[in-house]
Amino acid sequence: MVADLNKSQVNATLLNTDLRTFLDEIKQGKYPKLDFSLRGEAREQSRSFGSLQWGLVFVFFAIYALLAIPFQSFTQPLIVMSVIPFGAIGAVFGHWVMGMDLTIMSLLGLLALIGVVVNDSLVLVTFVNQKVTEGSKVRAAVLTAGVARFRPVILTSITTFAGLLPLLFEQATQAQFLIPMAVSLSFGILFATAITLVLIPVNYLIIEDLKNKFGRS
Repeated sequence: MVADLNKSQVNATLLNTDLRTFLDEIKQGKYPKLDFSLRGEAREQSRSFGSLQWGLVFVFFAIYALLAIPFQSFTQPLIVMSVIPFGAIGAVFGHWVMGMDLTIMSLLGLLALIGVVVNDSLVLVTFVNQKVTEGSKVRAAVLTAGVARFRPVILTSITTFAGLLPLLFEQATQAQFLIPMAVSLSFGILFATAITLVLIPVNYLIIEDLKNKFGRS
């Protein structure tokens, strides 16, 4: 006998979790010799999550390495990457606003989001470095960066969000599995951008203060 889920009514991830909990309770209770395994989509999801974990580690390492080489610094890549968790928060919030559950496509959207949100941070940090190289004081350069780079940072994020809007509200069946990815990207970008304009300048000043106190690195 073969059956399939009505995904418009049931979330497969939550159902698998409930089913595993139910079977574990039975095994720990009346039937300790019971053995079970989840196959089909449940097994494929488990494999996908495992691959994504390693993919996430690789993405973080690659971004850090690619930033550390041109910056010639171990700390400035961390400033740029500090906004990534806030992009993830925005993605989760977006799913709540849209009334959607997190799926494997949502996580793939989060992976894509990491590269996008780093962009805005990179623009600010590069601008500050340029001003410092030209002879500006660090604090003055940081204060100038937010104003000077405000327009390109905001416009980049808004145009990206606007470009994803048609997919967010697409009703075609073929597009439904892509919508969670679009939600992760669009809401994550908006939230991360708002945080970036405050977080990156603050983190830059904190790192500089720590360097001055404990020695430069």
